[in-house]
Amino acid sequence: MTLTINIRYTGKDGAAQDFAREMTECGIVQTIRKRQGNLRYEYYQPLDDPDTILLIDQWTSQAELDAHHKSPEMPKIAELRDKYHLHMKVERFIS
Repeated sequence: MTLTINIRYTGKDGAAQDFAREMTECGIVQTIRKRQGNLRYEYYQPLDDPDTILLIDQWTSQAELDAHHKSPEMPKIAELRDKYHLHMKVERFIS
């Protein structure tokens, strides 16, 4: 089983891009990518929506995703979302 979570972060005036940039530059993204069970953690920007960043987050199992949600990075991610005043839309797929 593979879990894929698409998260759309939306903000004003480039805030979503700044969020993704800071996530990468401070090392959170690299830490998550190295975590057991992570298959993919990548940001994309829709061509027709400059205020949105799409995160594709993929895991080998629900247990691995649950461990990620309990990791020390999660409060940091929440803090950055608040810092950039982002709204989230989440979609989950199981294959």
